[in-house]
Amino acid sequence: MTSLAAGKKPGAGKKPGAGKKPGAGKKPGAGKKPGAGERPGRAAGAFADRLLSLGARSHAAACGLLVLLCLACFLPGFASLQPMDRDEPRFAQASKQMLETGDLVDIRFQGEARHKKPVGIYWAQSAVVGAAEALGVKQARTTIALYRIPSLFGAVAAVLLTYWAALAFLPRRHAFLAAALFGACAMLSAEARLAKTDALLAATAVAAMGGLARAWLRGRAGRLPGGTVLAFWLAVALGILIKGPMVPLFAGLAALALSVKARSGAWLRSLRPGLGLLIVLAVAAPWFVAIAVKSGGAFFGEAVGHDMLGKVGTAQTQHWAPPGTYLLVIFGTFWPAAAFAAMAVPFAWQARREDAVAFLIAWVVPAWLVFEAVPTKLPHYVLPLCPALAILAVMAVARGAVHRGRPGARLVALLVPLVPLGLTIGLCAAAWRLDGVLPVAGLPLLVAATLVAAAAWHLFAAGFTERALAVSVLAAMLLSPAVFGLTQPVLASLKVSPRLAALRAELPCAPAEVATLGYREPSLVFLTGTDLAMLDSGDEAAAFLAAGGCRLLYVEDRFREPVRAALAARDLHPRTIGRVAGFNINGGKPVGLDAYAVTP
Repeated sequence: MTSLAAGKKPGAGKKPGAGKKPGAGKKPGAGKKPGAGERPGRAAGAFADRLLSLGARSHAAACGLLVLLCLACFLPGFASLQPMDRDEPRFAQASKQMLETGDLVDIRFQGEARHKKPVGIYWAQSAVVGAAEALGVKQARTTIALYRIPSLFGAVAAVLLTYWAALAFLPRRHAFLAAALFGACAMLSAEARLAKTDALLAATAVAAMGGLARAWLRGRAGRLPGGTVLAFWLAVALGILIKGPMVPLFAGLAALALSVKARSGAWLRSLRPGLGLLIVLAVAAPWFVAIAVKSGGAFFGEAVGHDMLGKVGTAQTQHWAPPGTYLLVIFGTFWPAAAFAAMAVPFAWQARREDAVAFLIAWVVPAWLVFEAVPTKLPHYVLPLCPALAILAVMAVARGAVHRGRPGARLVALLVPLVPLGLTIGLCAAAWRLDGVLPVAGLPLLVAATLVAAAAWHLFAAGFTERALAVSVLAAMLLSPAVFGLTQPVLASLKVSPRLAALRAELPCAPAEVATLGYREPSLVFLTGTDLAMLDSGDEAAAFLAAGGCRLLYVEDRFREPVRAALAARDLHPRTIGRVAGFNINGGKPVGLDAYAVTP
């Protein structure tokens, strides 16, 4: 690797990409013994450097360390985090209903057809929960952590596959670092804890792009190994079952851009598209045929005509944002690597004619432009592009193109400590405002994560860029348990649905008929049962309680007076068994509910 030693400004006199192969030569910072100026980050930097060296010993060592990194970042808070409205409990509830009905083709949320995404994620979640039930796990169907296990495996697989993809561009040490940066990123850490499609989508997308990269870089010289071809097409097929056209979109846009660059698409023949089409049809087609027959074609009308094209044509579900939004939010969602990826952009432009760099650009830019142009914007849409950004950042660092001497480089690198600092302040303010407490348990680790991130900045400012990247990963490994494992559980105001569901367990009778008026979050359906009745008026609420038996009614504050009037008109006197007040994350506003019960 190009040395960052003193006496020669990193990258000076060389065009990025010229000279030594990445990984050759001295270690970063070789020939420059850390002195007094480097002491705040010296220990962390030395420890991170030893971890990089350990990961570079063998593929097994690299993969083992990456799995440990993933578990440190993804497991804290995995079980204690409440079902996050609204998408997560919708997915989980639909999977639960598959188990309840035994119908593995149709996808439903209560009585409504959920024809938005293909069946892959529902099969994965149903399989895990079904296995847990078979093993005797109590209340498996309402344990959200079980539904998150496919996302956890998907996130870990995405990190390991990023390492595999990066090996097409970088030596083992740097491929390990690139995968670690992706594994440490805030967005993947969040998606690993959510029972949704996006972690599994990231895994299939990275697998497909890793195969496509080998076709571009090596396939033109001869046939690709059969395993690479199979990996590519299986990733495409599974990606279609998980999120429809997204993996073909990523691979197709990149292939188109590279074919334009090469003025030929002949390089794609090494992927054996005829065989690939058969694989995709064999894996994905049976369910699409089955759902078309079962729904009378309604699935395609809803999934394509409403869900997909609705996002393209209008800002669906109030998630509109202007073009350029992802360029801003990526500095938070792709923390801690985003600052280094931003500093790698000049290198990418200067080296754009190199095949390796051209592929990474083709992986990111076309799809990114599509997402920026679409009115509906959600942060996780660009998650499958982040492995390419991590690889590009490490490649630029390895070639000496990212260093403290670049104009504004130290200022951009300040984002590494500023994000955990801002998060620490924000969490303290939120906990105090919502619950009147401070996150005492998590505060020491939040401060430690901020200090380690500051050490990463100090290493960068001292000229140890590779070590700075590695130390920023260590900061993420501290921040994740601080936020999800220690701080999140004490924010009771955010756990409205779990607190409401707990009131049902206190009823002296069972089974209880449950209804809600006003508060309709999917998490309440998931936690209380598929048969949760959604009421529209005070009269309906009074009629529900008047039906007798064991009944529980949740009434949001805005419906309190109409319900009281309707109860008085019927001379009903249900018992108030509890009150829950909190903050509805999805609505972005405070919410309060009273719980009324009648018992035999």
